[in-house]
Amino acid sequence: MAGSTPTKSPTKSSAASSPALRWIFSSLGKKTIVAVTGLVLVGFVVGHLLGNLTFFFGPDALNTYAMKLQALGPLLWVARIGLLAAVGLHIFFTMLLWKENQAATPQKYAIKAPMKTTIFARTMRLSGLIVLAFVAFHLAHFTLGLINPSYAKLETTINGHEVHDVYRMVVLGFQNPFVSAFYVLSLALVAFHLSHGVASLFQTLGLTSQTLRPKYEILAKVFAWALFAGYAAIPLSIFLFGFGR
Repeated sequence: MAGSTPTKSPTKSSAASSPALRWIFSSLGKKTIVAVTGLVLVGFVVGHLLGNLTFFFGPDALNTYAMKLQALGPLLWVARIGLLAAVGLHIFFTMLLWKENQAATPQKYAIKAPMKTTIFARTMRLSGLIVLAFVAFHLAHFTLGLINPSYAKLETTINGHEVHDVYRMVVLGFQNPFVSAFYVLSLALVAFHLSHGVASLFQTLGLTSQTLRPKYEILAKVFAWALFAGYAAIPLSIFLFGFGR
């Protein structure tokens, strides 16, 4: 129509056109974030296990370790918030990748031929969500004291200082058969998750090849189940063998 002003096509927001955001939400960006946050969480799991294993050196060793952590003050909460952020980003971008893969391979056939993948790969999303529920329970159980508030009243003396008796709390907690069984089952699912996830990290970061991939997969399984053995040793030694009673 004569005299009318041409309609301009809507422009993208500056955020949507940001090169950084375009990369983050690209397939490569999402995979990289999942891999990097996965590395952060693997590092935490290893460090946490080393601290937990001081349990086998007696009450003073574990309580001293816990006391040193608490002495970090605000830094401890910075680390906790950082880990929670890593968990959130890991889950969020993993689900985005899953949706992307689903959209890229729609079901077009009456009979679906499943991909030849391991059980570890096929259960990644399920095991990841269960692991998240386990982490929430673990925090409520031992860190926040919501499951059994009486744990907060347990105290002992270390070098003349009254401190929380973490050792006694752990022993009492794992004397419950349901708690011990839940922990061991959840730790097995953590191992399932890591068995595939650790090997995938190397592929995503470009640190593997067709020749190295099978070796990484074997190493990932050994690593994952070694972690399981280390973590599960604590509840099993308490419940089955009365360690620490």
